[in-house]
Amino acid sequence: MTLKSFISKIQKELKKREEAKEKVHRDMRKATRLSKQAILFTHQKRFRAAKKQLKEADKLFLELRKVAEVHPNLVYAGIVGAAMQEYAEAQTLLSLVEKDRFIAPEKLNVPAVAFVLGLADVIGELRRHALDSLRAGDVKRAKHCLQVMEHIYVELTSMDEAYMLVSGLRRKCDVARRIIEATRGDVTIEARRDSLEQSIRKLEKILGRKRKVGKS
Repeated sequence: MTLKSFISKIQKELKKREEAKEKVHRDMRKATRLSKQAILFTHQKRFRAAKKQLKEADKLFLELRKVAEVHPNLVYAGIVGAAMQEYAEAQTLLSLVEKDRFIAPEKLNVPAVAFVLGLADVIGELRRHALDSLRAGDVKRAKHCLQVMEHIYVELTSMDEAYMLVSGLRRKCDVARRIIEATRGDVTIEARRDSLEQSIRKLEKILGRKRKVGKS
């Protein structure tokens, strides 16, 4: 083969690689968007719609794995990790809100780092769910959300070496700690107000019964 043929072959390979890269970026942006929509649907308790979005995202990750067989270096691009992280967050939140249980990392088929970082972001989404519960007057549900948030935080910060090795985890946990403190304050204030209202209602009932007895 001549040098010209070598160069021509290399150009074709580079073009294919660039096309694959563009497809990966396009698919991962879509997967991220689908996962964000799934999070929104989960907060709205539209679980079927959330699952549909995540199923579409999962198909895109399946395509990614096919591309990785030919271009393995592309799966390490930042946009891929971000998409998988968002997907892990959405799946975990859906499982917690709908079924009140955590989903196994191997069931998501995402790297451990993406799962851990996604799990850290779930704390912020649980705050939103807790606040929605408080607005609906469901203090018990809000308290439960706070407990789950604290549980996630404790488990993540007890990962020893992994806590230091996972890039971005320390920062996310610092943010999570502030989110938990803010949520604890909101839940405490609402719980006290709810308790006071219940005490007032009980007192009103007692006074009402006494008035009836006095009239009779």
